[in-house]
Amino acid sequence: MKKVCYLLLSAVLSLSACQKATVKIQDYKVTIGMSDGTLYVTPMADDAIRVQYIPDGIQLPELENLIYTQKQDEHACNFNQTGSKVTVSAHGNGLRAVVNTRTGKIIFKDAKGKVILKEDVRSIEAGKTGDFNSLAVSQSFKTAPDEFLFGTGQFQDGYLNIRGLTRRLTQVNTQISIPMIISNKGYGILWNNYGLTEFNPSDYVVELEQGGSDGTSVTVNATGTAGNVRERRFFNDFSGEIEVKESGDYSILLDVGQSMARKHLLTIDGDTIINANNTWLPPTSSAITHLDKGTHKVFVSGSRGDKPSVGVRKVTDVTTFSSPVAVALDYTVFAGNADEIVSSYRNLTGKVPAMPDWAFGYIHCRERYDSQKELLENAHRLKDEGYHTSVIVQDWQWWGKYGWNAMQFDEGKYPDPKAMTDELHAMDMKLMLSVWSKIDKNSEVGRQMNAAGYYIKGTDWIDFFNPDAAAAYWKNFSERLLPTGIDAWWQDATEPENDDLKGRMVAGGKIPGEFYRNAYPNMVNHTVYNGLIKDQPDRDPMILTRSGCTGIQRYGAVIRSGDVGNDWETLRRQIAGGLNLMATGQPWWTYDAGGFFRPNNQYTDVAYQERMMRWIQTAVFLPFMRVHGYMSRTEPWNYSEETQANFHKQIELRDRLQPYILDCAKKVSEENYTMMRPLVFDFPGDNEAMKQQTEFM
Repeated sequence: MKKVCYLLLSAVLSLSACQKATVKIQDYKVTIGMSDGTLYVTPMADDAIRVQYIPDGIQLPELENLIYTQKQDEHACNFNQTGSKVTVSAHGNGLRAVVNTRTGKIIFKDAKGKVILKEDVRSIEAGKTGDFNSLAVSQSFKTAPDEFLFGTGQFQDGYLNIRGLTRRLTQVNTQISIPMIISNKGYGILWNNYGLTEFNPSDYVVELEQGGSDGTSVTVNATGTAGNVRERRFFNDFSGEIEVKESGDYSILLDVGQSMARKHLLTIDGDTIINANNTWLPPTSSAITHLDKGTHKVFVSGSRGDKPSVGVRKVTDVTTFSSPVAVALDYTVFAGNADEIVSSYRNLTGKVPAMPDWAFGYIHCRERYDSQKELLENAHRLKDEGYHTSVIVQDWQWWGKYGWNAMQFDEGKYPDPKAMTDELHAMDMKLMLSVWSKIDKNSEVGRQMNAAGYYIKGTDWIDFFNPDAAAAYWKNFSERLLPTGIDAWWQDATEPENDDLKGRMVAGGKIPGEFYRNAYPNMVNHTVYNGLIKDQPDRDPMILTRSGCTGIQRYGAVIRSGDVGNDWETLRRQIAGGLNLMATGQPWWTYDAGGFFRPNNQYTDVAYQERMMRWIQTAVFLPFMRVHGYMSRTEPWNYSEETQANFHKQIELRDRLQPYILDCAKKVSEENYTMMRPLVFDFPGDNEAMKQQTEFM
């Protein structure tokens, strides 16, 4: 067993010797010269203030602005200084930041002068990322004992209130990371970083020792970047000890040590703390548990190849954001209730464009239709049997012999995609197509892209941080796919899958991917959305995607929860995860109703069909209602008569709700409204409401 310190800042810049700080307004922001660097305080709006700290004496890369669409110089900037206190605001009212120039710490007050947030410890360490200078940054804030916090995106740990919880923000299948939180105490924080972020990082980490194999294995059908695969998975046992110096609540972070996990099972002193099984899981999971002072035995059951570690953090009245790769300590504070915070966030990072009305009806999907004939036969039967379907989806592999995402239908199975789309339109049905940001290098498009150097080196993913690569991708997309008349686009695996920016150069090989590690999904959707607006100006785009980062809402992207299982606990976790995504300012989310991974006997399994109907019934009240399933025939007639009748009722209910849904959707675009509402949006002062994990308005 090996115990290691986590994110130890050995060269933390001190901000204490600042008695002679210089204060001035420059470029619509207040700059405060400190002993070790410069503190920038920028009013972004009446209710939003951005804080940046950049140390002196280090040349850092200049990153592209991927977050803010509103120019900072469009806002007034006001400050007054009384002794060692500098108060900054937009117009002298609204949100105010009060900076103590002796300590560098900031207190935030709302329009009435009430303190809503206080900084705690701030730390910055200079270092290297590859050959580039970079910073490891951390900012802590004081948190009230009775406070509830929501956000950071969609995670699979099942928590809605994340006060005190440790989370590692990376983009992987079933985990969508957006570093923003909302408090029921009237503020929100957006951490302005594109890379990996630790929310409430562990105080220390213990690496577990592997024992023998537990002798169990399982064969699973899984998806992968090469298509459907059948895997035999073996499990190993790992153990170790953790020691806590005082009794209390502790946040436990399990890291399996691989890019994806297959199993999360952690016990402490024989008590199960974390337990989740799925074909794919994020590499980390967290839980809060009470531990008495002393030493505790930890056991983890993991997959072959895992190198698990356990992080431990005492839950305190402090909330921390930390990033190991940054070019500045950078965050924005918002003041107001949840609706006001989300509205301000969208005003600054991009409003939600209008979504076509038909997108809010029933969306039918499965993995997968194997031909044009099969898709059309099922579409006609859905219509003939009264299952009103707005959108039918062609999942992957339509490219067939031409290679992965070759942007060309295999005519042996899809002889006339335009005729297929026209036939669907004649039934008042739209078509969505799965398109990837990965292209087979042996395909015609792939050879072009490879010759031009448009791949992220060492991968099959297109380098969307290179504008020329993005333009070439869109040119092929537009010329090869838009003439088919397809209505909606499913940009799958946009994380990109397997966290493939880590350790690689992007932007044409100009900068390490760690600087932009969580931003890839935005670059893909930016390319497709703006291309659609340019080349189909008479249409409102509809894009489904599996990941997103700060600002993804401006591309109108519907975020899907990923390749999840079907059990009751997974359903519960999706709701909590979706609600926390809404708390980051996102409007559009859905899941695979029925679960993506389903039992082999799903068509006769009564217990599964009961669960499936609960997934579908809940989907009626999500922003988007979509059924999907791996290696499945998800059409209602494949199940029992009772299930068919219930399925029919749920689609009818969704249809009856359309006037209300469309009214809410219009408010999303025009008024920055949120349709799927965690209870913090409407009952922030009700502690019982704040404790609910799966209820929403």
